[in-house]
Amino acid sequence: MTSNFLIGFNWEDGASLGGSPIINYQISYDQGNNNWIVLATGVTTKTYTTTIPLVAGITYSFYVQSRNVVGLSIYSQTIAILAARIPDAPV
Repeated sequence: MTSNFLIGFNWEDGASLGGSPIINYQISYDQGNNNWIVLATGVTTKTYTTTIPLVAGITYSFYVQSRNVVGLSIYSQTIAILAARIPDAPV
């Protein structure tokens, strides 16, 4: 899901949980400049909608890490989402 103000996505747990149950998730994002920023910690669902200030036409990348009693997992695969923009006028 994407709009002028929201980007939403969901995920599934990886194949291996390392033997301990997942407590919560941490989500990080990048605005295309390879400067990853932690967006949210302590997320307890497998879905997230962000309201970071979006720039229409910019592709935002996200990754998720799960947390258990040992600590944070490795990064998930990244997902790239293009922030919605008003379409070009028809020709």
